Order: sequence, then C-alpha cells, then structure tokens
Amino acid sequence: MKNESLKNITSQRLFLPVFCLALVLLVNIVTTPNFFAIEVRDGMLYGYIIDIINRASELVILAVGMTLVVSSSAGTDISVGAIMAVSAAVCCNILTGGERAATVYASPLILGFIAAIIVGILIGCFNGFLVAKLNIQPMVATLIMFTAGRGIAQLITDGQITYVRVDSYRTLGASIPGIPVPTPFIVAVIVVAATALLLKKTALGMYIQSVGINKKSSSLMGIKAIMIIFLTYAYCGFCSGLSGLIASSRIYSADANNIGLNMELDAILAVAIGGNSLGGGKFSIAGSVIGAYTIQALTTTLYAMHVSSDQVPVYKAVVVVIIVALQSPGFARWRKSLAQKKVKEAA
Repeated sequence: MKNESLKNITSQRLFLPVFCLALVLLVNIVTTPNFFAIEVRDGMLYGYIIDIINRASELVILAVGMTLVVSSSAGTDISVGAIMAVSAAVCCNILTGGERAATVYASPLILGFIAAIIVGILIGCFNGFLVAKLNIQPMVATLIMFTAGRGIAQLITDGQITYVRVDSYRTLGASIPGIPVPTPFIVAVIVVAATALLLKKTALGMYIQSVGINKKSSSLMGIKAIMIIFLTYAYCGFCSGLSGLIASSRIYSADANNIGLNMELDAILAVAIGGNSLGGGKFSIAGSVIGAYTIQALTTTLYAMHVSSDQVPVYKAVVVVIIVALQSPGFARWRKSLAQKKVKEAA
C-alpha cells in the first residue's frame, strides 16, 4: 500500500520539479544556516528567500511566455533577452526626452511603459510571422532579433546608458510604499495567475497543445494553427517587454549591453526543468514557474556560499545538467526497468 502511495506521488508531473527546488533549498540548511531567516526592516522583508522570489520575477515572466512558444511551435525564442533591452531603451528614451539622464520626466511615466510593452509585442509579432507564416525554424527566426536587438537598443540610446533618476520609476523594480512584498514578485504573480486563468477558462490552452502536438492535424480540425503560433510569440514578446521594464526599473536606467543578458538561456532551462517537453505539445505553467525559482535559488545559493560571479555559471551548468538528466525520458525508462527487475527478482 505504501509502495503504491509513493508511486502515485512520484508519478505526478510536478514531483521532479518540486523535488529539485526543495533539494536546492535544503542544501542551504548545511551550507548557510541563516538562509531561511526573514527579517523586517523599515517595513520591508529581507532575507535570502525574499531575494530569490524577488530576483526570479523577470525569469518567471519570461518562462511563462517561453512555455507557450515551446508548446505551440516546438521551438524556442532566443530573442527574449534582446527584447528586454530594446523595451527598456524605448521606455527610458521617452521618459528622458532623448537625454542621457533626467531627474524629471520629459513624458508621462505611463506613456513610457505602454510604449515599451507595445515594442515588445511588435517584436514578438515579427518573430511569430517568421515562424507561423513563413515556416522558418523558431531558433533561426528569433536569431535575427537575438543578433540585432541589442544593436537596436544601442541605436535608441546612442550607445550610452540612459538614466531615469526619478523615485517613482524605481517602484516597479523595488517596492510600493506600505507593501512589504517586492513589486516584481507581485507583477509576476499577476502575470502567472492571469495567464493560467486565460488558458483554463478558454480553449486557448487546448489549442496551443493541439497545434504543438500536430500542426497539420489541428489545421484539418479547423484550428487556426498559424494564428495560434503567432499569438504565442506575440505574448512572449509582451512578457519580454514587461520583464525589460522591471529590469530597467531595478537599476533606474537602460543598459543595452546588460539588461536581459543570457536570460533567454535561463528561460529555456526553466521550461525544461519544469518538466515540459521542448518538442512541443503538453505544457505546465506551474512547472516552468518552479523551474525559474529553482534556477534563481541555485544562483542565490552559490552566491551565499561565496562562489565568485565568474565561477557561478560553471557550477550552475553542472547542477542544471544533473536536474535535466533526472527528468529525461531516458532516465525514466532506466528507473522503470530497474523497478521491474527488482520485482522479478523478488518473485
């Protein structure tokens, strides 16, 4: 009976993602005794755990968009980091009036935010057109913006870091007065909840999975496969634009070289660690969110262990390879065959 209960638990789709996240967090009980300590200072929450949920916010939002893209097109969008840089550049350029720094807004804050989001969506639409309509392989199609995106951001900012030295601009990347939880976390929760609600309350989630499993058959059934793929890339562009705004608000500037740098790799890894197939089809938003927090928890853990920033990617890559291997179909088959062998030996 116990074996059956254990089997039911381990066979759950989110078991491995949750297990991997818990494993990374539990390591800190030994390595960093105060890792789970949370304190309140000046009405704000502080601690390693708070830092994880705060710093992972951009990645969580990107992972949501990436999950839908992977599911519908069986490919990845490697331009999300560049889109973040372009959106941040557009927003800061509008708010400063084209100057390299400003202490007052040249245009309304909401105008800068809306422009950045629209730019992100438009770039997503461009990617979606290449993939859905022209049938270009997703990685190749998004390689265009991956390559050109930061150049576009540099053109917008004249190759300089553009600073917005206004306190209200930092609110999106810091906190709202009177609310102890970081604003980026609140935004991430809203995006995840809204996306999950949209997919659950409409047939869109089913359509995305159907197109990802078999595009041709879905089209024959009356599903507009081209439009579905196009919409997922547009939504991924929206997520990228929003993440760019949060990243820019954190540093109250537009740094075309560093905003969103290598974020596309972490977003893809978050989807994979979350147990989603990179070959398209069925997906789990919850799994991708857990994957995003696992990656950030791993990064924070390494910093807490005083690993230098230059060495973090190496350790991170090793751990990620192990986590992905544990969730691979090959490992699952090996584990199943081993269990069957033990049953035969016992009989």
